[in-house]
Amino acid sequence: MFLENTANLTKRLGWIEVICGSMFSGKTEELIRRLNRARIAKQRVEIFKPEIDKRYDEINVVSHNENSIRSIPVQSSSQILMFIEGCDVIGIDEAQFLDADLPAVCNYIANQGIRVIVAGLDMDFQGNPFGPIPAIMSAAEYVTKVHAICMRCGDLAHYSHRTVQGDKLVMLGEKESYEPLCRKCYLDQKVGWAD
Repeated sequence: MFLENTANLTKRLGWIEVICGSMFSGKTEELIRRLNRARIAKQRVEIFKPEIDKRYDEINVVSHNENSIRSIPVQSSSQILMFIEGCDVIGIDEAQFLDADLPAVCNYIANQGIRVIVAGLDMDFQGNPFGPIPAIMSAAEYVTKVHAICMRCGDLAHYSHRTVQGDKLVMLGEKESYEPLCRKCYLDQKVGWAD
């Protein structure tokens, strides 16, 4: 499904791939895997992450499995455009934290013949579409939804349940603040939703 074909790159447009799902579902791990395969195929790769995401490292993108890849932290999606010259593949991690211009930036980059791989949460802790991810998904040629394992029942999980108080939309955290839950267990946590 995801081709790392290096033949004839200058004669075709690029495309957009989205890797989405809940926290702890392996989004960053999959992004790193695809970018490493592109490097093996001798493609020039750049990866970006929002500057606010310093949970594991200020520069590197780091998965929960502690795999990492060097990145360029950015404050806004438009900054990515300064680094695309000569690139074959662009990776963007934690894209839900970037601004509303990210879909237009991704489309522009893909239209330059560059493969764009975006990873991020598709839903916030309240179960609502999160940031620019839904708009990018609608423009993407390929969308992969990955799932975590529900911490309550062991089913497939696709909700990021916040376990600490606070209704601020963006609250960086890990296992101390969030747990992946399936639909039933997530709804059981919401007052008035459980049967």
